[in-house]
Amino acid sequence: MALNSILSRPSSFSSRNLKNYSASDSAFSLPIKSISFLNPIPLFSNISFNNASPAFSSVPVRAASASRSPSATVAQSPELKIKIVPTQPIEGQKTGTSGLRKKVKVFMQDNYLANWIQALFDSLPPEDYKGGVLVLGGDGRYFNKEAAQIIIKIAAGNGVGKILVGKDGIMSTPAVSAVIRKRKANGGFVMSASHNPGGPDYDWGIKFNYSSGQPAPESITDKIYGNTLSISEIKMVDFPDVDLSLLGLIDYGNFSVEVVDPVADYLELMENVFDFSLIKSLLSRPDFRFVFDAMHAVTGAYAKPIFVDKLGASPDSILNGVPLEDFGHGHPDPNLTYAEDLVKIMFGDNGPAFGAASDGDGDRNMVLGKGFFVTPSDSVAIIAANAEEAIPYFKSGPKGLARSMPTSGALDRVAQKLNLPFFEVPTGWKFFGNLMDAGNLSICGEESFGTGSDHIREKDGIWAVLAWMSIIAFRNKDKKAGEKLVSVADVVTEHWATYGRNFFSRYDYEECESEGANKMVEHLRDIISKSKEGDVYGSYTLQFADDFNYTDPVDGSVVSKQGIRFVFTDGSRIIFRLSGTGSAGATVRIYIEQFEPEASKHDVDAQIALKPLIDLALSTSKLKEFTGREKPTVIT
Repeated sequence: MALNSILSRPSSFSSRNLKNYSASDSAFSLPIKSISFLNPIPLFSNISFNNASPAFSSVPVRAASASRSPSATVAQSPELKIKIVPTQPIEGQKTGTSGLRKKVKVFMQDNYLANWIQALFDSLPPEDYKGGVLVLGGDGRYFNKEAAQIIIKIAAGNGVGKILVGKDGIMSTPAVSAVIRKRKANGGFVMSASHNPGGPDYDWGIKFNYSSGQPAPESITDKIYGNTLSISEIKMVDFPDVDLSLLGLIDYGNFSVEVVDPVADYLELMENVFDFSLIKSLLSRPDFRFVFDAMHAVTGAYAKPIFVDKLGASPDSILNGVPLEDFGHGHPDPNLTYAEDLVKIMFGDNGPAFGAASDGDGDRNMVLGKGFFVTPSDSVAIIAANAEEAIPYFKSGPKGLARSMPTSGALDRVAQKLNLPFFEVPTGWKFFGNLMDAGNLSICGEESFGTGSDHIREKDGIWAVLAWMSIIAFRNKDKKAGEKLVSVADVVTEHWATYGRNFFSRYDYEECESEGANKMVEHLRDIISKSKEGDVYGSYTLQFADDFNYTDPVDGSVVSKQGIRFVFTDGSRIIFRLSGTGSAGATVRIYIEQFEPEASKHDVDAQIALKPLIDLALSTSKLKEFTGREKPTVIT
C-alpha cells in the first residue's frame, strides 16, 4: 500500500524528562502485623539487594484506616513473615480488553497496584497458585522495576512457591507466554501498557496470564474487579528488594525467586518453529537488506540475539535497539505514524527489501517492503496462505484460522480456499486461546497489528517478522546472485490476484471525551435497533446491522456489545468500537472495508477506494457532532 494512504499525526509526540523514582514515591509504606512462615529462610549470602541490607528492610506499605499511624521500620528476622496490611477499595480498577491500564501516577498511589494484585489472588482458586510457579516480566517501561518488587512480595505473602522473573524485570509478552508453557508455570504477570507511551507522565499496565499462557478470561477479570470493590487487606512478605540485575536463584525456604534470561526460552521456541538456516540464507545475500525497528521497547532485548547473533543480520539493521523506560520519548506503536524512523527508510530512494517494527511489549508488528506497506489484515492472510510450505511448524497444514471481528475478511477467503475451519471472535487475544487449546486453531490475527499462532497464547511480533522472512526466503531460495528477487510487494499482489483484495482502513480518534463518545455509540445503537434488511445507505444496501455478540464454541461463554456493525449486500462493512487499550478518555475506532475481486482495480489507493464508505461512516455516526473531532489521530 502506498504511503500516501496514511494520514500522519497532526503534531509530533512531545518529549518528556524522566525522574528518578525514590522510596518516598513508592506505592507502599509500612506493614501492620505479621504471621511467620513455618520454615526459616537461609542467610542472604552472596546475594545483592537494591537499597536494603540483608538483615533489615523497610518495605513501604500504607495501611488504610480512619487515622493513619506514623510509619515504623520492621526488622527482617530469619523467617519470612506475612504482613497483613489493612487497605480500602479504590475506584476504577476494572480491566479492559488486555488488563488494567492507567496513567503511571495512578498506579503509584498508595496501594493502587497492591490492591489489584491482592484482588487477583483472592479471585483464583488456591490450587492455581499455592506452592506454584508464576512468571513475571515486562516491557521495561517506567515503574516496572518498583512494581516487580511489590508483585514479588505479595506473591510470597499469598503462598506462591516460586517467581521466575526476567533479568531487570524485562520479558516480552510473547516470551512470558512461552516461559509459562515451557516451565509448566501456573501463570504469569505482564507489566506493560503495550503500545501506549511510557514515562512518569504516561501509561502503565498489568495483566495476568493463565497456565496455558493466555490472558485471563473475563470470568476471572470480572472476579478481580469485584474483589477490588470489597478488598480490606493485603498479604505480603517483608524482605529486601530482589536484585533483578543478577541471573540466578534466591532461595527463601518455601519461597524462591529465579532471575532468568528473558530471551533464552523464547529463542529456543523460535528455532523449533522456523527454519533458521533458510532465513539465514536470505539475510546473508548481498542483494537483500533488512531493517528492524525495536522502537526503544522490549524487543530491543531480543533483536540482536535473534536477528544478528543467530540469523547473521548486520548489527546496523537494528534501529532503536536499546529498551528505555520512556521509549526514547516515543510512542511504541508500530504503525506508519509512530514508526516514523522506519517508514522514512523504507520509503526512501534506496530503501531495504524488508522492514519491520514491534511495539512496547513485543506482541504487535508492522511489515513493510521497499516503498510498500502490508496491512495487518493482509499480513495474517498471507502468512496463513504460505505457512504450510514455508514454515516447518505448519508442515502438516494449519488446523484452523481466526480473526477478530473488525479485521478484514481477507483471512476468511484463505480459510475457504484451503477448506479450513474459520472463526470470527471479539477483539482481545484471550478469545483465540480457547480455540487453540481445543485444537481448532493454528493462525490468527487482529487488524490492530497483532498476528500469531498456537506456538504460544499471545500475539507475537517477532514471530510475525520471522514468518514473513520465511515466506520471502522460501520464494527466493532458488534465486541466483543477480536474479531479481521476489519482493514483499510481489508476494502481496500475487495474493490479491488469487484471493481478491479487501480494501481496509481504520480511523482512530484518540483520547476523546468519554461522555461524547458514549453518546455517539448510543446514537448508533438506536439506529441499528430500527434498521432492517434492504435499508438504503447512499449507494449501499443494508444486509444487517447489529452489536456483535459472541458465543465461545468451546465453553459456551457469551460476550456482548463487542462492536457496532453495518454490513452491506456487496460485502462492504462499517464497524464502530470504543477501544479498551488506552489509559485516559476514549479512543473511537471506525473500521471500513470493501472487497474488490477485479485485479485491474487492486492498485487503487485504499483511501480513494473507500472514500464513499468513509463519508457514510462519518455522516451516519455524527462523529464530529458528538466528539468535536475534525480529523482522526491516526489512519491505518
